[in-house]
Amino acid sequence: MSRLAGQVALITGGGSGLGLAILRRFVAEGARIGVLERDAGRVEALNTEFPDAVVAVAGDVRSYDDNLRAVEAVLDRFDRLDCFIGNAAIWDHGASLVDRSGEDLDKGFDELFAINVKGYLLGAKAAAPALIASEGSIIFTLSNSAFYPGGGGPLYTASKHAGVGLVRQLAYELAPKVRVNAVAPSGMASDLRGAAALGQQDQKIMDSRSPDAIRAILPLQFFPEPDDFVGPYVMLASRQDNRTLSGVMINADCGLGIRGIRHVAGGMQL
Repeated sequence: MSRLAGQVALITGGGSGLGLAILRRFVAEGARIGVLERDAGRVEALNTEFPDAVVAVAGDVRSYDDNLRAVEAVLDRFDRLDCFIGNAAIWDHGASLVDRSGEDLDKGFDELFAINVKGYLLGAKAAAPALIASEGSIIFTLSNSAFYPGGGGPLYTASKHAGVGLVRQLAYELAPKVRVNAVAPSGMASDLRGAAALGQQDQKIMDSRSPDAIRAILPLQFFPEPDDFVGPYVMLASRQDNRTLSGVMINADCGLGIRGIRHVAGGMQL
C-alpha cells in the first residue's frame, strides 16, 4: 500500500482511538506523521514505536502556540506538510438542556467548543501556510451528530454542526490551493472522553453506551472499530484519488440516514 507515499500529515489527538487508527493506516500507506497529543505518555509511546515515521509533541489544541509548535516540529523533521487532520475532540455524554444546570451548560459549552471547534480552527490556521505551499488538504473528524440529533446532548451536537460550517468556509477561503473536507463517523469502540467542566473527564463514551445499543440503532447492524473508518481519510488525503472533492462531508454513519419511516406508539408514522 502506497497511496500516500511521500506525503506528510499532522493529526491532532493521534495517540488513541480513531486518531491512532488513522496514524497507523497512513504510515502503512507510506506517509510520515506529526501528532499533537495532550497525553505525554502517549507522545512518548508514539515516538518510541515509530522513531522514523512519526514526530509527536505534547500540547493542547486550544492553544494556537501549541498548534504552531506541532507544525514547526513536522516541518523541522520532514520539511513539508501535505495534510492536516483535526481529530481531537470530547463528548458531552448526552448532557441535556433540562437536566443540566445553567452553570454546567455555560462552562460545558466553553470547553466543548474550545476543543471541538476552536481546536480545528487554530490547527488549520497554523498549518495553512505549509498546506498552501504543498497544495495539500485539511480533513476534520465530525460525527453523525453533525447531521442528526440524539448522538449527544445539545453541546456536542452543536459543536459538530459548527464543524460543518467550518469545513465549508475554509474550503471556500483556501480554494484553489487546499482541499478541505470531513469524515463523520458513527458511534464506535473509542475512548472518546467527556468534558472536565461536566465532571466527565475520566468517562469514556463506551462507559455510557454499550456495543449492543450502538449496533441496534445502525442499519448495517455491526459495532464499528476505529479501523473501519480510516479508508475515507486515506481517499481524501490522496492526491491520486481526490482531485475533485472540497467542502464535502463523508457521512460514514453505518446507514443511519436510510432508516426511513418508522412506527411509533399509537400507529402514527413519522
